[in-house]
Amino acid sequence: MATAALPTDSREQAHWEWQYLNLMRRIWAEGNERVDRTGVGTRSVLGAQIRFDLAGGAMPLITTKRVYWKTATREFLWFLTGDTNIRALCAQGVEIWTDWPLDRYRKDSGENISREDFSRRIVEDADFAARWGELGPVYGKQWVNWPVYEPAGDGLFRQRAQGINQVADVAHSLRHNPGSRRHIVEGWNVAELDRMALPPCHKTYQFHVADGRLSCALYQRSCDVALGLPFNLWGAALFTRMLAQQCDLEPGELVWMGGDTHLYLNHADLVEAQLAREPDGAPTLEILRRPDSMFDYRFEDFAVTGYTPQAAISAPVAV
Repeated sequence: MATAALPTDSREQAHWEWQYLNLMRRIWAEGNERVDRTGVGTRSVLGAQIRFDLAGGAMPLITTKRVYWKTATREFLWFLTGDTNIRALCAQGVEIWTDWPLDRYRKDSGENISREDFSRRIVEDADFAARWGELGPVYGKQWVNWPVYEPAGDGLFRQRAQGINQVADVAHSLRHNPGSRRHIVEGWNVAELDRMALPPCHKTYQFHVADGRLSCALYQRSCDVALGLPFNLWGAALFTRMLAQQCDLEPGELVWMGGDTHLYLNHADLVEAQLAREPDGAPTLEILRRPDSMFDYRFEDFAVTGYTPQAAISAPVAV
């Protein structure tokens, strides 16, 4: 496809979303074409960065297409429960994790069930959900229950009933040792990667306190720019805002860093449509109450204003 000239620095400064669009344009025009895990193929670059100031309630919501922030928020709150089964998500109408268990079910059972019917059965049948809705020890399990093993005698080890709650530990360290360089939530548990439906993409969150402001640097080892990144930016910003509220800090800056940063080859229509649009607007988030802890927030606690995006652009998910 033909690519327009990159916007000027002043244009980027006028609206943060030009960073996202310029990254998309760069990957599509200059990315290395690669065969990937899914077999779909990508254009990819290594190393990317987007910076966003969270001051004044601002949130990095993409405006050149509709981003379903409510779905992203429900997913993030689900992570904080430590749950690894899609049943609770499906019950809320959140289907972003359904394709992986569905693919496994179809292969193992030979039944070409629709996603809608599979999701309904997950919700209605607890035994079916226990067998087929499990994702393995994905994000939430690592965030709030990272496994710990203790000596059990005779050279054996047993797993402690409750592992390390990284989110609670970071909230505590931010309050009591804000200058620490160890405010990290890590999802990349090497010992458990082969048990996960999908190893963590947004893998490492590091928080930083300066002048009463809480900032976050997120390193994402693999990033689907068209479909995944808008959700990842929202989730990281939401994480930062919630922690800031809990720790009596003001939100600072979100710094997103991508490793293998790519666009799927079957997303050409999306890329062309989105690059033809211009960003506009400044959505904001208000947290309507302060719960007792990071784990007591409800979906109803979050209100977004000023978000008037352009139309949604659909594209297939590579499983």
